[in-house]
Amino acid sequence: MALVLVVANIVTGGAVRLTDSGLGCPDWPTCSRRSLTPPLSLHQVVEFGNRMVVVALTVVVAAVIAAALLRAPRRRDLTGLALGLGGGVVGEAVLGGIVVYTKLNPYAVMTHFALGIAVLTVATVLALRAGRAAGAGRPRVPSAPRRLAGVILGVLALAVAAGTATTGAGPHAGGKGAVRLPVPLVDMARTHSAIALVAGALVVVELLIVWDAQAPPTVQNRGQLLLVTLAGQGVIGYVQYFSHLPALLVGFHLAGACAVWSAALWFLDGLRSHEPETAELADPLAPGGEPSMTSASGRDAPRTVAL
Repeated sequence: MALVLVVANIVTGGAVRLTDSGLGCPDWPTCSRRSLTPPLSLHQVVEFGNRMVVVALTVVVAAVIAAALLRAPRRRDLTGLALGLGGGVVGEAVLGGIVVYTKLNPYAVMTHFALGIAVLTVATVLALRAGRAAGAGRPRVPSAPRRLAGVILGVLALAVAAGTATTGAGPHAGGKGAVRLPVPLVDMARTHSAIALVAGALVVVELLIVWDAQAPPTVQNRGQLLLVTLAGQGVIGYVQYFSHLPALLVGFHLAGACAVWSAALWFLDGLRSHEPETAELADPLAPGGEPSMTSASGRDAPRTVAL
């Protein structure tokens, strides 16, 4: 649920910019000094709707943090990720206020989106690790494709940053009179597309390497999904550019960025195998009246309570 709401926050935040609703609510955290809720008009409703997504996300993340802290035995990795998720959501809320009070300063908007991607990263990793045993896992492929996967993730991070700057130089400022980045849009678009093409080429090389190494089908399937997602994102990017950046296509491109980034994290995670967290059940008929904790495989295991 937290992961879904993180994506919803990013997409609805993009909708605020694309509909010029960035100043629909001129105050924060209330919509205006006189009213908590907005009047029934497009810009105010879109802006306030994004804020309500943040409220829902905050509630869910608070529950995630509580579950991680109350978990027995407590796992340091899950607790750290949950607390990091909470810190990221708080940071997003604060940056949202800064964006409003700086009248949609492009650098504040870019930082806001970058933090959103960081929160998406934490939420994705937390979702992947929950329900499985702690530890780094065993490698499924040789070291070369694992190192290349890290490089791919780094190049994709550069592509996301360049894409954010491209939007900052484009026509969708989020509101009338908002300042744009002082760089030509065509130059930023070319830089962004060049980095994305490099990322796509590296993914193709990665797929050839894991195929030659006879990696498990799940690894190859995840890599193919990453390539397809990246190719689809590229098609949307070129179509939106040559059709003069219609707001709807820009919104799809924004959602596509979340999909590509999540697919890359999923692929990188799949390069190692992980044992599922032991399912432990209490046996009320154990000798001495004490519950016997037995794993699904029949071996004795440490006593835990899953929350």
